[in-house]
Amino acid sequence: MNDLTAARRNYIEEIKHRGKISSPRLLRAFAGIPRERFLGEGPWRLRSVVCNYWSTVDANPIYLYQDVLVAIDEDRWLDNGLPSLWARVFDVLDIKEKEHVVQVGCGTGYYSAILSEVVGPAGTVIAIEYEEALVQRARRNLRDHANVKVIHCDGCQDVGGPADVIIVHAGFSYPHPLWLDSLRPKGRLMVPLTNRARRGTLFKITRLETEYHAEAVERIEIFPGHGRGKAVVNERLTQWWEAKSRVRSLRRDAHTKDHTCWLHERGFCFSTQALNDEARSRHSQDQEASR
Repeated sequence: MNDLTAARRNYIEEIKHRGKISSPRLLRAFAGIPRERFLGEGPWRLRSVVCNYWSTVDANPIYLYQDVLVAIDEDRWLDNGLPSLWARVFDVLDIKEKEHVVQVGCGTGYYSAILSEVVGPAGTVIAIEYEEALVQRARRNLRDHANVKVIHCDGCQDVGGPADVIIVHAGFSYPHPLWLDSLRPKGRLMVPLTNRARRGTLFKITRLETEYHAEAVERIEIFPGHGRGKAVVNERLTQWWEAKSRVRSLRRDAHTKDHTCWLHERGFCFSTQALNDEARSRHSQDQEASR
């Protein structure tokens, strides 16, 4: 076993344990995609969630097989996302073979390639990117993934139609109505809702027949999305432990703010109110069946 092979194996173990990953198929997808293919020529600039950027000694790809961020545009603090974080996101979403997945903000395509493996040849990935330079890089990097389509557009304006899963890879101030409307029944949305300091909470929203189950997944700090909105987001979004213990549903109906409204904003409300018994039962059955 050479050093690079050993580093890649250790990388998968690190992701598995840090992200608490339960899906062997997801881990195989991470193991099968060479990260260096998506990050340009080295040396690279790396950083962790607690340290500023540092440079690799040379262009040996072994340095990329750590649970670290890799700079795409250091001046803007735009990075290739933390592997353990996005592995956890994909695992929590329980993405299945043959599903149709939309990414809002695909960057250079690394996680699009992993999703391509997870959904398999009968599934599809729509990788949306707003920045032209990143679109061109992603298209080159993903040319061997026939089930991935890279689209240059604003993900707040178009997601290409109904989806089983929508993953937002940038911070926004609210869950956009387009994303909620585009979810198929049992569809899942993962969206980081953040303040202007890039900090906030990652929410998973599941569409049922007429209601939306909602839960806080974890704290997050992430690059702001294009069109994130000018509204000042309630600082409560950074209190993810409170959100995790209290948020149960997303309401979109017009209603007067009351004691069940954990975060009441124009167009949406994260509520402490549980789904009705029938919807809650269906959601529990669906979760059990997916295991």
